[in-house]
Amino acid sequence: MSERRSTVDPKLLEILVCPVTKGALIYDAEAQELISRQAGLAYPIRDGIPIMLIDEARPLDETP
Repeated sequence: MSERRSTVDPKLLEILVCPVTKGALIYDAEAQELISRQAGLAYPIRDGIPIMLIDEARPLDETP
């Protein structure tokens, strides 16, 4: 079974906002995350579905 990256519907990306700040999100296709610079959080995307739960988000200070 090949490892294939799921893509997120571009229309969905247009309407999603950070649940903390209600600000815009940046789509990181390589990391499969939605980044909220204002909140300092990265929300994971699993099987093409953004997981917009604060408890599931990764703090951005963990990035290199």
